Amino acid sequence: MEEIAIRECVTVEELDQCVKLQREVFGLPDLEISPRRHLIVSRQAGGWTIGAFTNHSSDRIVGFVHHLVALRGEDEIIGYSHMMAVHKDYQNLGLGARLKWAQRERALAEGRRFIKWTWEPMQARNAHFNLNRLGVVVRTYGENFYGTDYITDPEQPFGAKGLPSDRLFAEWELSSPRVVDLAGGGEPAPPLGQVAAIEIPADWIGLIKRDVSLAKQEQLRVRREFERAFSAGLVCAGFDRSAAHPRYLLYNL
Repeated sequence: MEEIAIRECVTVEELDQCVKLQREVFGLPDLEISPRRHLIVSRQAGGWTIGAFTNHSSDRIVGFVHHLVALRGEDEIIGYSHMMAVHKDYQNLGLGARLKWAQRERALAEGRRFIKWTWEPMQARNAHFNLNRLGVVVRTYGENFYGTDYITDPEQPFGAKGLPSDRLFAEWELSSPRVVDLAGGGEPAPPLGQVAAIEIPADWIGLIKRDVSLAKQEQLRVRREFERAFSAGLVCAGFDRSAAHPRYLLYNL
């Protein structure tokens, strides 16, 4: 793979590329895109956008992660990872991990200890990446967090037959022993000692296309199982990538 430089996006032109990349990767209508103005204002407020620049053109961005300033409790300043996107030609090459580890390094340099973000519970790839490769844990489930999710039914006009935008909340303790080990090249794998599991459909997008009603039933089942698990004090800290039976792993932590 060609050499990729990871650095902050600071110019208007660079941030415009991040806006364009959102459209290409997420396929969302303009109403749902974070515009240049938002990226600029968040930078002035203490946030930043880290980009992945190709070596053959120092001005071309093929991935980025956008980081906001947030609070935990009454006075702890933390990070909120609003979005990350990688161009389709550069996916599955480890670029997403490089962006996230760069985000962690920048946050630690600023004296931060914690970053949070959300992801769609039915996306097995994201679950493995966040839980196994980055070492996040999950204690919170957000029901219909963003309203109707456009991207869940790409064959339909925006909003038609859309599903609730349920989300899991990633909690990334930047200096926890597991995260430190993974940051240093440790083997990505779920921790041992699970006490429960929540299975998700093996082909979520295919299920939506085949039977939206059944997809909604499965989403509701997963939502209820997570809510019961979290109410019982369990913590999600791993993911089994089984092709036939992918499942979240829960622990007494």
